Amino acid sequence: MGETVRLKSGDGIPAYRTGLVAVLDIGSSKVVCLIARAEPGALRVMGAALRESRGVRSGTITELNAAEEAIRDCVAAAENMADARIQNVLMSVNCGTPVSLASRAVVALEGELVTDAHLRALLAEGRSRCQAEGYVVIQSAPTSYVVDEARNVRDPLGMYGQRIGVAMHAVAVKPGPLANLKLAVERCHLNVGACLAAPYASGLAVLTEDEMQLGATLIDMGGGITSIAVFLEGHLVHVDLVPIGGQQVTADLARMLTAPLSAAERTKVLYGAALGDLEIGADVVSLPQMGEDSEESDLRVPRSMLTRIIQARLEEIFGEVQTRLKDSGYDVVAGRRVVLTGGACQLAGSRELAGRVLNKQVRVGKPRSYTGLPASAVGPDYATAIGLLMAGATMPPDMLNPELASHEEASSSKGWLYRLTGGLLG
Repeated sequence: MGETVRLKSGDGIPAYRTGLVAVLDIGSSKVVCLIARAEPGALRVMGAALRESRGVRSGTITELNAAEEAIRDCVAAAENMADARIQNVLMSVNCGTPVSLASRAVVALEGELVTDAHLRALLAEGRSRCQAEGYVVIQSAPTSYVVDEARNVRDPLGMYGQRIGVAMHAVAVKPGPLANLKLAVERCHLNVGACLAAPYASGLAVLTEDEMQLGATLIDMGGGITSIAVFLEGHLVHVDLVPIGGQQVTADLARMLTAPLSAAERTKVLYGAALGDLEIGADVVSLPQMGEDSEESDLRVPRSMLTRIIQARLEEIFGEVQTRLKDSGYDVVAGRRVVLTGGACQLAGSRELAGRVLNKQVRVGKPRSYTGLPASAVGPDYATAIGLLMAGATMPPDMLNPELASHEEASSSKGWLYRLTGGLLG
């Protein structure tokens, strides 16, 4: 889609738009749909639904019909709760092997004032340079402006200069997986109004302003994928992913203890820990065995065995995260702050283990709560969905989809939002 993000001064952006905003987070383990009404100074959630994901593996559609059914069921539940029908959604993307792209562009000013026309030309040039063969850009953003010798200019509009430059960062994915993800949504009679990289949306929901400014690494531990997003000076500067998540931990337990997947997941949640010194409660756990109906055949294992299995896989995940950060050069640049989010990070001891492996200060990030949002929906596993909601309610139209905003119909104050919200404007 090639979205370009333009930096604007905070004073020029309203706290919230007016109208309905619908978002869809399609993960490997769950599908989340949120519908909210944005009002001046407030955001009220009207519908929220979560359904088990089907037909999705490691963020990629593997069975189109099953994925469509799960999405349709989730959206219908949210619509019924909100008593509204949606046509367009803001969707997270965590498939297609996302990569970071960077570019720079310069436009001559010859002493003139910087105008919207200059910025449009500059951003268009910068976006055209954010390309990679075999990939399609889903979002792009200027990370800094330069006006003559003045660097790190936030909003150059109205300034004098001889030339203006921009440094841009983009997220690109392979087109096939993205097209299949959109197809699953469109078969539910929905239109994908815009896309955002899933770890970026999670960062919007859980990172503080200081963390974004001074540097922080967000690790979104999902069911099939562990996503990485690095923020610096208020902007996303790097994305990556490790194709391992919480489902692999469950699969390890099931294989090594010959237990059904459902029993392994339940045991992991109730009794699992990432570090042995955090084990509490019973010392022995009973697990049913695959194909066995009698409780007499249950396998009794010490909790220490569960911990060893879980810890080995999580150490692999965090070790791979560290390797990728070092390879990208952002291991040191991003500072020593790490924020964990996603459903898999809720396992006891994950924070402490991450700190040991990464040698950084780690906290678990939880998104803020909004009026109407169920108490069960304010945990780390809802970070991406809530981040999408915040983006849809607060970001300027040209930040989410400048191509639509460039059309004549988008010249009105509600053109793009009218389509994104399915015409349900307040």
